[in-house]
Amino acid sequence: MASPTWENPIKTFFRPFDVESMKDMGIDLSSYDDVKKHANGIYGKVAAGDMPCDGPWPQDKVTTFKQWVDAGTPRS
Repeated sequence: MASPTWENPIKTFFRPFDVESMKDMGIDLSSYDDVKKHANGIYGKVAAGDMPCDGPWPQDKVTTFKQWVDAGTPRS
């Protein structure tokens, strides 16, 4: 499997509901730059099961997001 990038699959992890919910907190989950800037904090929240607000991500998504962060948050 190829290393995760923003284009595939990371940006697909954030649903329109998630994007709208986090805008009130000053984070645009549809923006590569915003997600990159907050990647460690986002990882902490999804790893703890605190994000998204309607239920935790499956472990495979959490793992993939961590791999993306560890790889330096590549865009494509």
